[in-house]
Amino acid sequence: MVMTDPVSDMLARIRNANMVNHQQVSLPYSKLKESILEIMKNEGYIKNYRVETENNKSTINVLLKYSELGDPVIKGLKKVSKPGRRQYVKSKNLSPVLGGLGTGIVSTSHGLKTVKDCINEKIGGEYLCQIW
Repeated sequence: MVMTDPVSDMLARIRNANMVNHQQVSLPYSKLKESILEIMKNEGYIKNYRVETENNKSTINVLLKYSELGDPVIKGLKKVSKPGRRQYVKSKNLSPVLGGLGTGIVSTSHGLKTVKDCINEKIGGEYLCQIW
């Protein structure tokens, strides 16, 4: 099966694993996914992730994060830019996700950045996804 949108697949896998309270989820590796996961880790949405290579195939194991009550930290994931309709934004057109309670991820010429960073540094790019 040919995957047309690996980022959307990653978000769907994380969303599904979260709904059934899995502790971790495995994803096929790509640098883009690793960069998104690094932002999610820094923003406190996941515990950690690990890249594992076996027989020249790399996978990423994501350790999901839950509150003390067992509720998932990630309440929602939304893909903004889709293969059929890319969403490019200028820094002046960006606004904080859920009034600053969520995080947006933008692919810029300086690598992946959060919406907050893009607004501060006045750079735009392709708006990949939102997490809250």
